[in-house]
Amino acid sequence: QLTLVEYGGGLVQPGGSLRLSCVASGSGFLFPDYAIAWFRQAPGKEREGVSCVSGNGELRKYANSVKGRLTISRDNAKNTVYLEINNLQPEDTAVYYCAVANLYVMQTSERCAPSAGHNYRGPGIQVTVSS
Repeated sequence: QLTLVEYGGGLVQPGGSLRLSCVASGSGFLFPDYAIAWFRQAPGKEREGVSCVSGNGELRKYANSVKGRLTISRDNAKNTVYLEINNLQPEDTAVYYCAVANLYVMQTSERCAPSAGHNYRGPGIQVTVSS
């Protein structure tokens, strides 16, 4: 069983930066076996996959809407995936959550999608960008 929890959200002024963490815990799992994706959802908008990373960290994807401002990384020794967001803008305001990603989709497209076989996702964390 795999549990994911996000940390690091909050209120940030426009132009600021945040680093979100997605920490995995549980028993009987090997964290490098899981690709992880970050999604966000703002009120009234569809979910958007903003970034994802393969289990070994070598394959990384970013949505066009955020490319150049986000960096995804992982530390498998700490069972953690990080998402650094720079130059935050009000339109980045959303609930951000991490989930096990679909590696096949990552390998064959530029998208990030949740895994069809593993319904593991964190509860989400609020990021608000406002002055």
